[in-house]
Amino acid sequence: MLRRRAAGILLHLTSLPSRYGIGDMGPEACRFLDFLAEAHQSYWQILPVTYSSAAAAYSPYDSFSAWAGNPLLISPDLLCRQGLLRDADLADVPVFPDEAVDFRAVHACKQALLRTAFNRFAAESEPAEFGRFVTANAGWLEDFALFMALKHRHGKKAWCDWPVPLRDRHPEALAAAREELREPIQYERFVQYVFYRQYAELKAHCEQRGVAVIGDVPIYVNHDSADVWAHPAVFKLDDRKRPTHVAGVPPDYFSRTGQLWGNPVYDWDSLATTGFAWWMDRLRHNLRLFDCVRIDHFRGLVAYWEVPAGLPNAVEGRWVEAPSTAFFNELLKQMPFAPILAEDLGHITPDVREIIRRFDFSGMRVLQFAFGGDAVDNPHRPYRHPENAVVYTGTHDNNTMRGWFETNATMDEKNALFAYLGREVSSQDIAWEMIRLVTASVAHLAIVPMQDVLNLGAEARMNHPGRRRGNWRWRMRPDSTTPALARRLRELVDIYGRG
Repeated sequence: MLRRRAAGILLHLTSLPSRYGIGDMGPEACRFLDFLAEAHQSYWQILPVTYSSAAAAYSPYDSFSAWAGNPLLISPDLLCRQGLLRDADLADVPVFPDEAVDFRAVHACKQALLRTAFNRFAAESEPAEFGRFVTANAGWLEDFALFMALKHRHGKKAWCDWPVPLRDRHPEALAAAREELREPIQYERFVQYVFYRQYAELKAHCEQRGVAVIGDVPIYVNHDSADVWAHPAVFKLDDRKRPTHVAGVPPDYFSRTGQLWGNPVYDWDSLATTGFAWWMDRLRHNLRLFDCVRIDHFRGLVAYWEVPAGLPNAVEGRWVEAPSTAFFNELLKQMPFAPILAEDLGHITPDVREIIRRFDFSGMRVLQFAFGGDAVDNPHRPYRHPENAVVYTGTHDNNTMRGWFETNATMDEKNALFAYLGREVSSQDIAWEMIRLVTASVAHLAIVPMQDVLNLGAEARMNHPGRRRGNWRWRMRPDSTTPALARRLRELVDIYGRG
């Protein structure tokens, strides 16, 4: 897929500066794009932008919908420009910390502002653009809006615990609910309209600055989501609409007991009878949003780790094959040359590598994994990188490079790294040494997390896989993107031909 040498930065939108306690799609996002352009970075990689919640500890990989955008990413500043908020509405916005997201406080603040904006919107004549948005997105929006309205009506209970006529989507029950909940349904439509309008403006600015966006698609969806409620046949559920089996991964580098994600796994036999329609719609939607789509846990589309529901960890799961060849043939039939990045980390078997090779997808290489084990068999060693790959210093699931060097790297790994570099380096210098190494790789695309560009330690780590709380909180300080930093990145891009 990747055909030219380029460089990029990994930074989720929530990590941007703003006065509202969390990064969003407003002015600071555009300023960051200006920094990327000045640094000759051609790609901006972000994490999923779907609807996160307190129930999922605000993980971007655990959402109420595979389609609906995250309201926390909506910019109040842009709502002011649109006339839906006024300066007086922002007078009571609290002072938030600069370096970490307090999700509950941010959620309360943003919800109050969005309600104010909606009340102003509802008091005026409905713009034609809103009607066009609702019509164009009806395939997912109507189910999602009703799902959220019902969820609030039923005290935020999971949909499988709603009254049976609503749980099982009896037509007369749904019709009555749509009539009764007209206003909250309209509110949910409005929030999504605002989200996608702001995203379209941000994407247009990306195109103007020559920066492509890599978006992230989690392979699984939350059981308590509009997707599973509206499309139960797509998932392995029992007669009470609860999962019979859930997703995870076996024991690996990150966890001795594996990771038990808890998401329902797909009923691939049912999906195949529809030509994988639900998945095709999902990928088509994301390919409209992003220039390249990274499929998280790609190997699950080839074979997945299935754990019987109710077990305490993922140790007693089993591998189950998915119809990968038929699936990807259908994908490329409907969306030829789809720019797919396969997250092929962890337990990767020959069948997964064969699918990636056969369909010419780009895989991933991570320098934090490059200096452990046998060098001959380690695909992350720089001299073993293929051209059609994206190479990272680390990902959102890794420690920062400096944090890894100071707290995770073994002495054997450090010695192997020093031998590869031809000299010893300190923790102060390790991040930029690895940035140089990743930029020099033969892989066509080199991506560096912004935390490594800023030479930050373990305190700036974005996620600890397997740990439920305390993740996704890191934020970049407002004064971080200096001209000197852009110049330093630009020099490496020029030296290694990634312009």
